[in-house]
Amino acid sequence: MQNIIDAIELKCQNQGVEESSQLLEFQVFFNDHVLNDFNELFKSLPPERRYFAAGVPDSFHGRVFPRESLHFVHSSYAAVQILSSVPKEVMDKDSRVWNKGRINYSHSSDEVVKCFEAQHVKDMENFLNARAEEVVLGGLMAFIFPARPDETLHSESFVNKTTTLLGSCLLDMANKVWYHDHSL
Repeated sequence: MQNIIDAIELKCQNQGVEESSQLLEFQVFFNDHVLNDFNELFKSLPPERRYFAAGVPDSFHGRVFPRESLHFVHSSYAAVQILSSVPKEVMDKDSRVWNKGRINYSHSSDEVVKCFEAQHVKDMENFLNARAEEVVLGGLMAFIFPARPDETLHSESFVNKTTTLLGSCLLDMANKVWYHDHSL
Protein backbone atom coordinates (compact mmCIF):
# COMPACT_ATOMS: atom_id res chain seq x y z
CA MET A 1 0.00 0.00 0.00
CA GLN A 2 2.80 2.36 0.91
CA ASN A 3 4.36 1.94 -2.56
CA ILE A 4 1.18 3.25 -4.19
CA ILE A 5 1.01 6.27 -1.89
CA ASP A 6 4.71 7.00 -2.44
CA ALA A 7 4.15 6.88 -6.22
CA ILE A 8 1.21 9.31 -6.03
CA GLU A 9 3.19 11.73 -3.86
CA LEU A 10 6.18 11.51 -6.23
CA LYS A 11 3.90 12.23 -9.19
CA CYS A 12 2.59 15.34 -7.41
CA GLN A 13 6.14 16.51 -6.67
CA ASN A 14 7.24 15.92 -10.28
CA GLN A 15 4.33 18.03 -11.49
CA GLY A 16 5.32 20.86 -9.17
CA VAL A 17 2.47 20.37 -6.74
CA GLU A 18 4.70 19.95 -3.69
CA GLU A 19 2.66 22.19 -1.40
CA SER A 20 -0.55 20.34 -2.13
CA SER A 21 1.08 16.92 -1.79
CA GLN A 22 1.71 17.78 1.86
CA LEU A 23 -2.03 18.36 2.19
CA LEU A 24 -2.99 15.13 0.49
CA GLU A 25 -4.77 12.69 2.73
CA PHE A 26 -5.39 9.10 1.75
CA GLN A 27 -8.28 6.87 2.75
CA VAL A 28 -7.55 3.21 2.01
CA PHE A 29 -10.34 0.65 1.95
CA PHE A 30 -9.43 -3.01 2.33
CA ASN A 31 -12.13 -5.26 0.93
CA ASP A 32 -12.61 -8.95 1.61
CA HIS A 33 -15.39 -11.45 2.18
CA VAL A 34 -17.48 -11.05 5.33
CA LEU A 35 -16.12 -14.20 6.99
CA ASN A 36 -12.47 -13.14 6.68
CA ASP A 37 -10.88 -11.60 9.78
CA PHE A 38 -9.78 -8.00 9.26
CA ASN A 39 -8.17 -7.87 12.73
CA GLU A 40 -4.99 -9.59 11.56
CA LEU A 41 -4.76 -7.21 8.62
CA PHE A 42 -5.08 -4.15 10.84
CA LYS A 43 -2.50 -5.54 13.29
CA SER A 44 -0.04 -5.93 10.41
CA LEU A 45 -0.33 -2.32 9.18
CA PRO A 46 2.67 -0.13 10.01
CA PRO A 47 1.92 2.23 12.92
CA GLU A 48 3.63 5.12 11.08
CA ARG A 49 1.50 4.81 7.94
CA ARG A 50 0.46 7.94 6.04
CA TYR A 51 -3.10 6.84 5.30
CA PHE A 52 -6.36 6.11 7.04
CA ALA A 53 -7.44 2.47 6.84
CA ALA A 54 -10.88 0.88 6.86
CA GLY A 55 -12.15 -2.63 6.22
CA VAL A 56 -15.13 -3.15 3.93
CA PRO A 57 -16.54 -6.66 4.21
CA ASP A 58 -18.50 -7.74 1.13
CA SER A 59 -18.10 -9.70 -2.07
CA PHE A 60 -16.00 -7.89 -4.68
CA HIS A 61 -18.05 -9.54 -7.43
CA GLY A 62 -20.67 -6.80 -7.02
CA ARG A 63 -20.84 -3.17 -5.95
CA VAL A 64 -19.06 -2.45 -2.67
CA PHE A 65 -18.76 1.35 -2.71
CA PRO A 66 -20.95 4.32 -3.66
CA ARG A 67 -20.99 5.49 -7.28
CA GLU A 68 -18.00 7.60 -8.32
CA SER A 69 -16.33 7.41 -4.92
CA LEU A 70 -12.96 5.80 -5.71
CA HIS A 71 -10.01 7.52 -7.38
CA PHE A 72 -7.68 4.53 -7.49
CA VAL A 73 -8.45 0.81 -7.28
CA HIS A 74 -5.79 -1.83 -6.78
CA SER A 75 -6.81 -5.45 -6.99
CA SER A 76 -4.54 -8.38 -6.27
CA TYR A 77 -4.85 -11.64 -8.12
CA ALA A 78 -7.32 -13.08 -5.62
CA ALA A 79 -10.13 -10.81 -6.73
CA VAL A 80 -9.85 -11.78 -10.35
CA GLN A 81 -8.99 -15.45 -9.83
CA ILE A 82 -11.54 -16.49 -7.21
CA LEU A 83 -14.90 -17.44 -8.67
CA SER A 84 -18.14 -16.24 -7.11
CA SER A 85 -19.36 -19.83 -7.21
CA VAL A 86 -18.46 -23.24 -8.55
CA PRO A 87 -20.27 -23.92 -11.82
CA LYS A 88 -23.37 -25.94 -10.87
CA GLU A 89 -22.98 -28.47 -13.66
CA VAL A 90 -19.55 -29.62 -12.45
CA MET A 91 -21.03 -30.48 -9.03
CA ASP A 92 -23.95 -32.49 -10.44
CA LYS A 93 -23.21 -36.23 -10.21
CA ASP A 94 -25.57 -36.86 -13.14
CA SER A 95 -23.90 -34.29 -15.39
CA ARG A 96 -21.45 -35.30 -18.13
CA VAL A 97 -19.16 -32.55 -16.79
CA TRP A 98 -19.17 -33.71 -13.17
CA ASN A 99 -15.75 -32.83 -11.74
CA LYS A 100 -15.56 -35.65 -9.19
CA GLY A 101 -12.90 -35.29 -6.53
CA ARG A 102 -11.50 -31.95 -7.73
CA ILE A 103 -11.73 -28.38 -6.48
CA ASN A 104 -10.49 -26.89 -9.76
CA TYR A 105 -10.28 -27.77 -13.45
CA SER A 106 -6.71 -29.12 -13.66
CA HIS A 107 -6.58 -32.59 -15.20
CA SER A 108 -10.25 -32.24 -16.17
CA SER A 109 -11.96 -32.60 -19.54
CA ASP A 110 -12.23 -29.68 -21.95
CA GLU A 111 -15.96 -29.47 -21.14
CA VAL A 112 -15.19 -28.95 -17.44
CA VAL A 113 -12.59 -26.30 -18.29
CA LYS A 114 -15.19 -24.51 -20.44
CA CYS A 115 -17.63 -24.44 -17.50
CA PHE A 116 -15.01 -22.80 -15.28
CA GLU A 117 -14.03 -20.38 -18.07
CA ALA A 118 -17.67 -19.35 -18.55
CA GLN A 119 -18.03 -18.68 -14.82
CA HIS A 120 -14.79 -16.67 -14.85
CA VAL A 121 -15.99 -14.54 -17.78
CA LYS A 122 -19.29 -13.84 -15.99
CA ASP A 123 -17.50 -12.98 -12.73
CA MET A 124 -14.95 -10.70 -14.43
CA GLU A 125 -17.73 -8.88 -16.24
CA ASN A 126 -19.59 -8.33 -12.95
CA PHE A 127 -16.37 -7.28 -11.20
CA LEU A 128 -15.38 -4.77 -13.89
CA ASN A 129 -18.90 -3.34 -14.25
CA ALA A 130 -19.10 -2.81 -10.48
CA ARG A 131 -15.73 -1.06 -10.37
CA ALA A 132 -16.70 1.07 -13.40
CA GLU A 133 -19.61 2.47 -11.41
CA GLU A 134 -17.49 3.08 -8.31
CA VAL A 135 -14.47 4.79 -9.90
CA VAL A 136 -14.58 8.53 -10.58
CA LEU A 137 -14.16 9.85 -14.11
CA GLY A 138 -10.42 9.83 -14.77
CA GLY A 139 -9.78 7.36 -11.94
CA LEU A 140 -7.35 4.47 -12.30
CA MET A 141 -7.45 0.72 -11.74
CA ALA A 142 -4.42 -1.56 -11.41
CA PHE A 143 -4.54 -5.35 -11.40
CA ILE A 144 -1.96 -7.95 -10.47
CA PHE A 145 -2.79 -11.52 -11.39
CA PRO A 146 -1.00 -14.57 -12.68
CA ALA A 147 -1.38 -15.76 -16.23
CA ARG A 148 -0.05 -18.59 -18.31
CA PRO A 149 1.04 -18.77 -21.94
CA ASP A 150 -1.53 -20.40 -24.24
CA GLU A 151 0.77 -23.34 -24.92
CA THR A 152 1.08 -24.16 -21.21
CA LEU A 153 -1.38 -26.75 -19.97
CA HIS A 154 -3.77 -25.68 -17.21
CA SER A 155 -2.33 -28.42 -15.01
CA GLU A 156 1.19 -27.00 -15.43
CA SER A 157 0.46 -23.47 -14.21
CA PHE A 158 1.75 -22.60 -10.74
CA VAL A 159 -1.67 -21.55 -9.44
CA ASN A 160 -3.32 -24.76 -10.63
CA LYS A 161 -0.51 -26.94 -9.28
CA THR A 162 -1.01 -25.28 -5.89
CA THR A 163 -4.79 -25.62 -6.05
CA THR A 164 -4.51 -29.28 -7.07
CA LEU A 165 -2.26 -29.96 -4.08
CA LEU A 166 -4.68 -28.13 -1.78
CA GLY A 167 -7.58 -30.11 -3.23
CA SER A 168 -5.75 -33.37 -2.61
CA CYS A 169 -5.14 -32.39 1.02
CA LEU A 170 -8.79 -31.41 1.50
CA LEU A 171 -9.97 -34.73 0.05
CA ASP A 172 -7.59 -36.66 2.32
CA MET A 173 -8.90 -34.76 5.34
CA ALA A 174 -12.52 -35.33 4.31
CA ASN A 175 -11.89 -39.05 3.79
CA LYS A 176 -10.24 -39.38 7.21
CA VAL A 177 -13.18 -37.64 8.88
CA TRP A 178 -15.66 -39.84 6.98
CA TYR A 179 -13.72 -43.02 7.84
CA HIS A 180 -13.36 -41.97 11.49
CA ASP A 181 -17.07 -41.13 11.79
CA HIS A 182 -18.11 -44.43 10.20
CA SER A 183 -15.75 -46.56 12.30
CA LEU A 184 -17.17 -45.34 15.63
